Amino acid sequence: MQINADLGQRAVLQTEEMAWVDSPMAGVQRRMLERDGEDGDRRATSVVRYAPNSRFSPHTHGGGEEFLVLAGTFSDERADYPAGTYVRNPPGSRHSPRSKDGTTIFVKLQQFAPDDGAQVVIDTRTQLWVAGPAAGVQDMPLHAHGPERVLLQHWNAGTRMERRDQSGGEEIFVLDGSLEDEHGSYPEGTWLRNPPGSIPERWSRSGCDIYVKTGHLG
Repeated sequence: MQINADLGQRAVLQTEEMAWVDSPMAGVQRRMLERDGEDGDRRATSVVRYAPNSRFSPHTHGGGEEFLVLAGTFSDERADYPAGTYVRNPPGSRHSPRSKDGTTIFVKLQQFAPDDGAQVVIDTRTQLWVAGPAAGVQDMPLHAHGPERVLLQHWNAGTRMERRDQSGGEEIFVLDGSLEDEHGSYPEGTWLRNPPGSIPERWSRSGCDIYVKTGHLG
């Protein structure tokens, strides 16, 4: 199966308008954003929803797993991860995910550099913000390895950012509010992937919070 598999192409999806697709496990559904391969051995980016008292069978992430909990509480044998938790499980890690009360996560699979073995768990509700790349923008760094950078970004209402070069490409998931550029408006739930090259000027009239990954598409 291939969905937005060409990383050299721009992709935009408004996930709130997408249908949920059943996974192989009862009570677990997905909105598939990016995919290159079949279950168990594929590059994939998805929004995944667990119904209350649902679980996924034990499995190993050969290429690593990265996720951000959007709502509810996601759990495995290591811990409970409430909304706002950012987690990286490195290549070769194994777990048995579940949710008692239901949860929704933004998740990326099979996308780690082979030598990126960091186990990361960050509660973004308590993490500090730092000055961002433009006035009115604040960053919350989450992970860095080689050229790859992962962060959350907060935009105040009325903020603008000039056109700039992003040689390693970028990926954005809008967590709340709305982000805009010359191509359109991206409300909460929008997934956006820009290949390496020039990133257009963008702004946010209402303010927004976004997940940002850069440097991983070059």
